[in-house]
Amino acid sequence: MIERLAVLAALGSLVVRWMTGQWPWALWQGRDGLAREKRARVLLGVARNAAREDIIDAHRRLITRVHPDRGGSSDAVHEANDARDLLLERLGTQNRG
Repeated sequence: MIERLAVLAALGSLVVRWMTGQWPWALWQGRDGLAREKRARVLLGVARNAAREDIIDAHRRLITRVHPDRGGSSDAVHEANDARDLLLERLGTQNRG
């Protein structure tokens, strides 16, 4: 029984790969990546088509509000830095300074 399920799962994975050009787990990660990107954009308050400069400016504004020296927390700073890094990474190398 378990062998049949393993074979069906393998065949299903191959069918998905053949139809979409990606493995099923890559498709699932892509959805998670889109959700992370959306959370990062909301946190920084930038549009989907924001340029590098817009992301950096929004990050600076957020850091001035959440920095521990101004009553914020280091967790908030780390979250802001992660959001900035994710969005800059999504821009690709052609838009980096």
